[in-house]
Amino acid sequence: METPPVNPVEEKDTSQPQQQWEKNLDLTTQIRQQPRDPPTEILELRVSPDSDSQILENPQETEKLAAGLEGDSKSHGSASEVPEPLQASDLWYCPDGSFVKKIIIRGHGLDKPKLGSRCRVQAFGFTVGSGLPEGWTELTMGLGPWREETWGELIEKCLESMCQGEQAELQLPGCSGPPVRLTLASFTKGRDSWELEATEKEALAREERARGTELFRAGNPESAARCYGRALRLLLTLPPPGSPERTVLHANLAACQLLLGQPHLAAQSCDRVLEREPGHLKALYRRGVAQAALGNLEKATADLKKVLAVDPKNRAAQEELGKVIIQGKKQDAGLAQGLRKMFG
Repeated sequence: METPPVNPVEEKDTSQPQQQWEKNLDLTTQIRQQPRDPPTEILELRVSPDSDSQILENPQETEKLAAGLEGDSKSHGSASEVPEPLQASDLWYCPDGSFVKKIIIRGHGLDKPKLGSRCRVQAFGFTVGSGLPEGWTELTMGLGPWREETWGELIEKCLESMCQGEQAELQLPGCSGPPVRLTLASFTKGRDSWELEATEKEALAREERARGTELFRAGNPESAARCYGRALRLLLTLPPPGSPERTVLHANLAACQLLLGQPHLAAQSCDRVLEREPGHLKALYRRGVAQAALGNLEKATADLKKVLAVDPKNRAAQEELGKVIIQGKKQDAGLAQGLRKMFG
């Protein structure tokens, strides 16, 4: 991409009695609720990048992926199998704290959907505009624009934890509305990310980057950040020295994080870029903006001056440095006034 950042310069399983359900949700709200930041560089093997709406740079690779991920139409398990009766209410907490799953009907078998699995699901209770239609629908893990909708990421995480035939209710901590219900009727065989060839991972990462750029330019930094995060997780599994694509992805992710009001994460993303390329001007600029937002004026000034030392006509860096200088003077004036009151 690299697209302009903010402005010009670029980028227990636990089992509990039924009467404990509401109590557990309250505890989840108080203890497990965490802000949902866009994905950062975290290694998760069940990453599922979107590849329906983009064209890979290598057409032959596209055909290879389509055959590998979509070719198996057999479902796991036998339709004649009877699901195990549910003796007690089961609660499953998503590891990132984003939701709690209450199993209503147990599924059967041990397999769960993976990358490329075509899932037949039934959904009820989702909000209008969530991108998931009421009733029966088919979703492909890791593929398709449905993953960019409001509930897409949540649904994908839940499906990754479900067995065939399972029915569950989902409750978001802190959300007072009624839980939504999701049923996984069947799914085809998929693959874990570690089963993909390096060329496949790189192709999928390029696709995620392209989609992220498209979303960023359309004014959707949150969905763009998810695309960049999925691409980064795929590239993390490559052997050293890794892909140079990671530098661009981190820089672009920082631009999204700044727009989303997450300067701390943006500064971290820029740090990763500058570890590889100390002179990366866009990362220096964005880190300067992030440090200014965090109140670290000296660090912000240092980064912005580095940008201007190389590109003296960089208007964005000039304007930002001016703001930092003014902010610093206000801080000094406030400190001086406080000292006069204290000792005057």
